[in-house]
Amino acid sequence: MSGVPVIVRVQRQDFDLAAEVRALSQGRHDIGAIVTFSGLCRDEAGTLSALELEHYPGMAEAEITRICEEAVSRFGLQAVSAIHRYGKILPGENIVLVVTASPHRQAAFDGANFIMDFLKTSAPFWKKEHRADGSADGWVSAKDEDDSALDRWSKD
Repeated sequence: MSGVPVIVRVQRQDFDLAAEVRALSQGRHDIGAIVTFSGLCRDEAGTLSALELEHYPGMAEAEITRICEEAVSRFGLQAVSAIHRYGKILPGENIVLVVTASPHRQAAFDGANFIMDFLKTSAPFWKKEHRADGSADGWVSAKDEDDSALDRWSKD
């Protein structure tokens, strides 16, 4: 553990992006860059009524914390916040927020990208689509492009 603030929450309720950035950076004069990523539930061309996310409690938080701490170590981040929602999420609503802070912009961008790439593939979450027409739809399968995104982070 580096002593760098790493905030991880898995929660049902929505979050306020601006409030989360303020909480991470308030009173910090050593931060030169903050990058945020907010993932939203897509409408899927009017076919989706909701996305249902389930997680493995305890394990999800532990894995997200591990991913964030690795980003701190790799990129020299000064603070990280990662919030992931679960439950039924409607199109247009927030799903995930990653905030990274560092002395310089590139480290903050790289840290945020790293965290998101690993959240998509390593954190124990499952997604189920609920269709607007009421038809049954199953759990969403992992995407090959999400796995491919990890290749850029492999150590030589």
